[in-house]
Amino acid sequence: MAVGKEIRGKIKSVENTKKITKAMEMVAASKMRKAQERMRSARPYADKIRNITAHLAQANPEYRSPYMRAVDKPKSVGFIVVTTDKGLCGGLNTNILRAVTTKMKDAQGGGANVQAVAIGNKGFGFLNRIGATVVSHAIQLGDAPQLDKLIGPVKVMLDAFAEGKLDAVYLCYTRFINTMKQESTIEQLLPLSAERLEQTAAEKAQYGWDYIYEPDAPSVIDDLLTRYIEALVYQGVAENMASEQSARMVAMKAATDNAGTLIGELKLVYNKTRQAAITKELSEIVSGAAAISG
Repeated sequence: MAVGKEIRGKIKSVENTKKITKAMEMVAASKMRKAQERMRSARPYADKIRNITAHLAQANPEYRSPYMRAVDKPKSVGFIVVTTDKGLCGGLNTNILRAVTTKMKDAQGGGANVQAVAIGNKGFGFLNRIGATVVSHAIQLGDAPQLDKLIGPVKVMLDAFAEGKLDAVYLCYTRFINTMKQESTIEQLLPLSAERLEQTAAEKAQYGWDYIYEPDAPSVIDDLLTRYIEALVYQGVAENMASEQSARMVAMKAATDNAGTLIGELKLVYNKTRQAAITKELSEIVSGAAAISG
């Protein structure tokens, strides 16, 4: 029964793996709810600061922020790539990194230099492997995004754009749609488009007074735009974390189900092997008894 012993060992191994994947599925489900709450709670702040910035910018139309400087043919492009620190979350990182690679090749094909900021260990390692210029990075963010860890890497891109060293900056992350669907997203962060700061009629009617700027309008508007851009990056990281936990929960559930199927198949093989061995032994006993009696 050497074969049967080997199959029993395989069954035990798969059962242990199933326990691990089931535990990881439950942990991911718990973290997913918290990540979704953080993601949703960050949206009102971004919307509010966008409304205030848009109204202040329209109230002072003679000033145009450097963050809204547009170039027809960018000569240098920056990418803020948001990925996870850990794996075991299906094709989440693979999909966004494939999209980033395609976008980088398109930019380089147009004659632009490419720089990148990596947020997340998986993206940092991938960008280094493909030889991309990584000017800054932030890894080991934990289960909740911390704005103070994100400001430094993001400021590198903002300063480079304000100084004219970059002509465009893209934010690359995985947008959370629902538990079963996450979407790889690459959106233009800088220059800020007019559509981003466009207000509805209701939003315009909400504020109807003049402003006194201290120390001056450019400083106030630029600081608010900086906070708004940081809020967009924070929102992207929060969306990516919610997507990560959802993808991990689904991946671990699939792994648990597959382990259960494999255990069933191995048990069937073991029972067939055991039955064949018993049948063989019975046949030998019957043959031996027949030979003695004959």
